[in-house]
Order: sequence, then structure tokens, then C-alpha cells
Amino acid sequence: MTKICFVCLGNICRSTMAEAVMKAMTTEMEIESRGTSGWENGNPIHSGTQRMLLQHEIPFDKAKGSQQISGKDFAYFDYIIGMDEQNIRDLHRMAPNEYTHKIHPFEEKSVPDPYYTGDFESTYRQITRGCQLWLETLNLGD
Repeated sequence: MTKICFVCLGNICRSTMAEAVMKAMTTEMEIESRGTSGWENGNPIHSGTQRMLLQHEIPFDKAKGSQQISGKDFAYFDYIIGMDEQNIRDLHRMAPNEYTHKIHPFEEKSVPDPYYTGDFESTYRQITRGCQLWLETLNLGD
């Protein structure tokens, strides 16, 4: 089974949204999310992300707490997908050299962080499109 990990800065907005959206689209892979920083460690999914997921009837784990990506994650996951250019740079800096080939951008265009923009709806739309493209790229989907 393909293992995929979405990564943003704090693991409370974009990557958790991508995790939930992708899980709603397929059961054919293992999907998780992480953050590049430990600033939000243990904190719940942002209320704006929760609101979007509830509005669009996307199930998610309300008990999920933010986690920072670890060396074990780089070894475990097949694809580590950064939500923006800074996440990609940070992931390349953090990853052991033998795992940098697993790091990929979510899309060519960075996903703006709704923590700062406040625009969770646009983020949701971009993430939904991007997840569908990833499913097509990986030839997966229900």
C-alpha cells in the first residue's frame, strides 16, 4: 500500500486538510500529515480547517494533534508532499540524503496558508483539486 504524508508548517491547517480530503477520496493508500516545525505540537486541527471539512462533509479525526515530521517518517512514507515552497526547502534540509527523492511539491503553485490569509475556502478548493491530481498521478482512487 502506498504511504503518503502531507506536510505544512504547523500541521494544523493545510496538511491536515489535505490528509482528510485525500482519505475521503481513496482507501487505497495510507495517508497522514505532519508539520516542519514543532510550534503547534499536540494542538488540534485549526477551527477554520475543521469548519471547512464539516461544511463539505469530509470526515476527520477530531482528536488528531499536530505532529512534527521525524527521521522515521522520511524512512516510512513513500511520498512526502510539501504544501508550499518553504515547506519543500525545509523538508530537504531536514531529510536524510537517502530520502530526499521522496519529497514532492503538492502542486506547482504553493498552497497559501489560511492561518495567515484567513481564506479557508480557497485553500479547500485548491487542496481538493490537488488531491485529485495526486490520485490521477498515482493511478489510485475508489
